[in-house]
Amino acid sequence: MSERSVLITGGNRGIGRAIAEAFIADGDRVAVTTRSGEAPEGALGVAADVTDSASIDAAFKQVEDAHGPVEVLVANAGITRDTLLMRMSEDDFSDVLDTNLTGAFRVIKRANKGMLKQKKGRIVLIGSVVGLYGTPGQINYASSKAALVGMARSLTRELGGRGITANVVAPGFVRSDMTDALDEDTQKKYLESIPAGRFAEAEEVAEVVKWLGSDAAAYISGAVIPVDGGLGMGH
Repeated sequence: MSERSVLITGGNRGIGRAIAEAFIADGDRVAVTTRSGEAPEGALGVAADVTDSASIDAAFKQVEDAHGPVEVLVANAGITRDTLLMRMSEDDFSDVLDTNLTGAFRVIKRANKGMLKQKKGRIVLIGSVVGLYGTPGQINYASSKAALVGMARSLTRELGGRGITANVVAPGFVRSDMTDALDEDTQKKYLESIPAGRFAEAEEVAEVVKWLGSDAAAYISGAVIPVDGGLGMGH
C-alpha cells in the first residue's frame, strides 16, 4: 500500500498518540492536531482547536501543503465533564457536545472536500462503549459518543458511492495514567464488569483504527466496532 496522508485529531497522547504511531509504523504521512501543536516522533504537529472552524481550516491547509489532501481522517479529539445530572450545568453539556460531536463534524466537513475530489477516503470516529451502554455521571459524554453512530451512518448513506467509508470504533476501558491511578478496589470493580478481565491497551484500539483505514476494509461502512473486552456485548 502506498503511503497516504493521515490526520488524527487529538493525537498527542493516549489513544490518539497510539493511532498516530501505528500509521507512522506503516509508512504513512501522519499529521496530528492538538491545542499545543505537540506531536509524536515522525508526525507533523499542527496546533488546532476543533471547536473553531477557522482554526481547523488553517490546520488542514498546513497538512495539505505538507502531505497532500487528507485520505484518512481519525476524529479522536474529545473531552469529559463528568458529573451527575442534578449538578450538570448547560455549559457542562454543551461544551462536551461542541468538542466531541460538533468538533467531529467540523473536521469531517473540511476533509470531505479533498476526499470527494479524489473519490476515496476513510473516516474513523472514536466513540466509546459508553455511547450505547450508558453510565451514570456521563450524560453529556454518552450523548456525544452515541451521536457519532448516527453521523457515521448518515455519512455512509451520503458518501458511500464516492469511495468514502465512515465507521465508529468504540473503546471500553483503556489502560492509561488515569486508570493506573485508581485504587485497587475501584480497579477490581471495573475489571469485574469486563469479561476479558483486563483493561485494553491503547495499541489494541489503534490496530483496529489502522485496519479500518486500509484497503482491506473498503467494504465496511456505517459499522460500530467495539474494542471493549466484551463489556458492551453489542450495545
